[in-house]
Amino acid sequence: MLGGDPRRILYTVTDRGGYFQNVRRVLEFSPVKIVLSGRRGKVVVEGDALTLGKYAEGDVSVMGAIVSVKREEGPS
Repeated sequence: MLGGDPRRILYTVTDRGGYFQNVRRVLEFSPVKIVLSGRRGKVVVEGDALTLGKYAEGDVSVMGAIVSVKREEGPS
C-alpha cells in the first residue's frame, strides 16, 4: 500500500514484519499489539513477538509475525 495520501499511514507487510510511513507517534507497544498514530487516524498492528526496528522521520519498521493490520480513521 505504499504511495497515496501523505496524511494516512501507508504500509507494506511481509512474512518478517512490516514497514509503515507517515507515522506521527507510537501510542501503544507490546509484543502482541502496536498502535501507530498518523494525521488521519490510527493503525493497529497485532501479532506475535512484535518489536520496533527503525523509527525515524515518520517511518517505522515492525518486526515479528504480523497477524492483522486494522485502520481506524479519524483524528488521532
